[in-house]
Amino acid sequence: MFLALAAASALALTACGGAESYQTAAMEASDGGDQKAAASLARKEVARFSTPDQCSMTAKLNCGTLALAYGTLAGYQIMDGDRTAGEESFVSAKGALSLTDPAIRASATAMVYRDVSEAFWKTGDRTRAVAVFKEGRAAGADQYLYMSSAARFSDPQPPDQQPDPR
Repeated sequence: MFLALAAASALALTACGGAESYQTAAMEASDGGDQKAAASLARKEVARFSTPDQCSMTAKLNCGTLALAYGTLAGYQIMDGDRTAGEESFVSAKGALSLTDPAIRASATAMVYRDVSEAFWKTGDRTRAVAVFKEGRAAGADQYLYMSSAARFSDPQPPDQQPDPR
């Protein structure tokens, strides 16, 4: 479910690119329990946006989308049991986030950190899930991060980020 939300968000962001997205197929593979296939498809999505004309120091057109793609890939890799590859993809996601337009960086940060935190949570590594949640909060993630499982076991939301009860 958590990857489905991120995949849907990434799909929405990539829809403007005109090319077919691998995110839907990856999401379907993951929902079917085939994390290895999901990761393979997510790698293709990463490849679409990791070119210098898409996201680099000089061209920052799709850095947010690339960060989401790396975050989703990290989640699939972690769920498939390849924690090392997942951590490497997570580092790459953070690199893309650093190049992301500040206007969307908080939202992209929340999606990436939430996906990775949820993957660790679902695989039983609650300590790492909470650590990723806290790191995302410190990195400036928006409210979406607080929808993670780890958020319920961490410090409560700061007063300025509490949902409006109205």
